[in-house]
Amino acid sequence: MIAAHADWSISPAKRWIALARRGDSGWQAEAPRLVGDTASLLPTLLAEGVPVALGLDLPLGVPREWAAQRPESGFRQFLAGLTAMPDFFTVSPTLETVSAARPFYPARGVKGMTRAAHAAAIGLGSAQGLSRWCDRATALRPAGAPVFWTLGANQSGKAAISAWRDWLAPALANRAPIALWPFDGALHALLAPGRAVLAEVYPAEALRQLGLVMPGSKRAEAPRRALAAPLAAAMARLRVEPSPALVAMMQAGFGADAAGEDRMDCVLGLLAMIAVLDGRQPDHVPDDPWIRSWEGWVLGQVEMPR
Repeated sequence: MIAAHADWSISPAKRWIALARRGDSGWQAEAPRLVGDTASLLPTLLAEGVPVALGLDLPLGVPREWAAQRPESGFRQFLAGLTAMPDFFTVSPTLETVSAARPFYPARGVKGMTRAAHAAAIGLGSAQGLSRWCDRATALRPAGAPVFWTLGANQSGKAAISAWRDWLAPALANRAPIALWPFDGALHALLAPGRAVLAEVYPAEALRQLGLVMPGSKRAEAPRRALAAPLAAAMARLRVEPSPALVAMMQAGFGADAAGEDRMDCVLGLLAMIAVLDGRQPDHVPDDPWIRSWEGWVLGQVEMPR
């Protein structure tokens, strides 16, 4: 089996993937590398003919209140149909052009803008309607950014646009051999030779699931270097053997450049994926029809929102 995790970005220079192969004695993990050409990502992962579990640090799902306006039966069908809706991905500079059919906002900062006004512009009752359940705060972590929000360091809307428009929607429309967790079923049940199972994984959630604490900002090299020993211990617990290149990268804090945090994040996501694959973390999905058909869930998360 192959497990992988891609830390996604609208910039190709910040898209990194970490990969591990499972054998009889455990997992062999490689150092992160650039994703490169997205069209070749799935064919390359599937070339060995074994089941592939691919974690993605980007939204797989949309909020239920917005989904209630859609004619499709679920997120998978909606995503496959986006190839025929190019205007959907246009980011509006002002609320005047925001609508349910063009929900991404804002293209730039505007004085006085609020998420409540954004929600109203796309037909939602309140700002809370912009967020999926898995985006909302739990007792253990703060809230994530809404799917359609595209401003600030904490936003995920731009990554969603990039991945949905340029990669996932065309792949689904062309009937690529991929399954989407949790929309298509439980993770282990979906794994099959020649198929890639895609799941949403948050590095910040992965860090917590692994029992690790970031000793400072992940954007700084020194805290990433300080995480090397605890990260190696977590790998040992999961029976993951890092390659010499990965060991060196961890000890160097994943590099001094701006992509260091991206390389670290994709390794954290990979380990969280392995923990679920090996049964150390539950493949939990709340028994809620909106989550299972439209909103999706974060792999390994067991806490419900407040």
